[in-house]
Amino acid sequence: MRAMRLTIPRLVEQDPLLLIEQPVPAPASGQVLLRVWACGVCHTDLHTVEGEIHPPRLPITPGHQVVGVIEAIGEGIETNRMPGRPILQPGERVGVPWLHAACGRCEYCQRGEENLCAQARFTGFDVDGGYAEYMLAEARYLLAMPPDFSDEEAAPLLCAGIIGYRSLLKADVHPGERLGLVGFGASAHLAIQLARYWSCEVFVFTRSEDHRRHAEELGATWIGGAEDCPPRALDRIVIFAPAGWLVPLALGWLRPGGTLAINAIHMSPIPEMPYNRIYGERTLRSVSNATYQDGQEFLKLATEIPIRPAVTRYPIDQANQALNDLKHSRLKGEAVLVF
Repeated sequence: MRAMRLTIPRLVEQDPLLLIEQPVPAPASGQVLLRVWACGVCHTDLHTVEGEIHPPRLPITPGHQVVGVIEAIGEGIETNRMPGRPILQPGERVGVPWLHAACGRCEYCQRGEENLCAQARFTGFDVDGGYAEYMLAEARYLLAMPPDFSDEEAAPLLCAGIIGYRSLLKADVHPGERLGLVGFGASAHLAIQLARYWSCEVFVFTRSEDHRRHAEELGATWIGGAEDCPPRALDRIVIFAPAGWLVPLALGWLRPGGTLAINAIHMSPIPEMPYNRIYGERTLRSVSNATYQDGQEFLKLATEIPIRPAVTRYPIDQANQALNDLKHSRLKGEAVLVF
């Protein structure tokens, strides 16, 4: 099978991913073998290939927004039809999110917070992911994919969509509130559709002219740059851009009692700031990964709204170019590798 492998992290301009041939893996107990049809390209992949975050082993195959078909199943897997879960049998289309597996025993897992499990493993980071024609996945973490979406449309829902949904929850967003989205890439262009479904006024901060036009198409109330002050104080804000210097600015746009959530697995240092930026019972919190339940809830909502992802398709051997276009904000929505 063909796979894009990372051996030595480098800038994407130096083409760090190499196309290689390797054997198709065999599923162990509790695993399934998937034939990959589409895989979204995420900022986390970019941080990984450029060495800003470090997988526990190299080489690794990135990719954690995977839509594929079950080819084979390992031992100990029973076909099921539990609500919201896929049928575990060959030929079933399924989704693989960022969360590959968690221990299921620790206090976090027992509270339904497996995203915080110290033993959690992540797709395309701890284990090989979807930048390949085949991959292994843990059966109990597979998501049932809504039939309303094509493979390419469904892929961004599995991380950009799910983590955007969790970010809105962690920002304490209520219907009808004023919401700020800082950065307008793959996740934000899905989050705005959910926020508009909740009748929120959405204020978008982005420097890209293409992203500004896209935000306007999706119903943004106001669009500006990080240097611009919105016309009214905001109830909630989500930062999607991995730039720490945005945090003090965003807190300045937030009303007393409001919440700022940071949707980033990696961010540049947050600068020192005066206490009055957070005073007034403002809340600042990070968003760390997502739970299985987040995935189930979001995919149900994505069908109801319905959310319409914007995608740019790339063949597998152009994964480096897809990451380059992501890095330099040349995409409308999300890049998706197709097979």
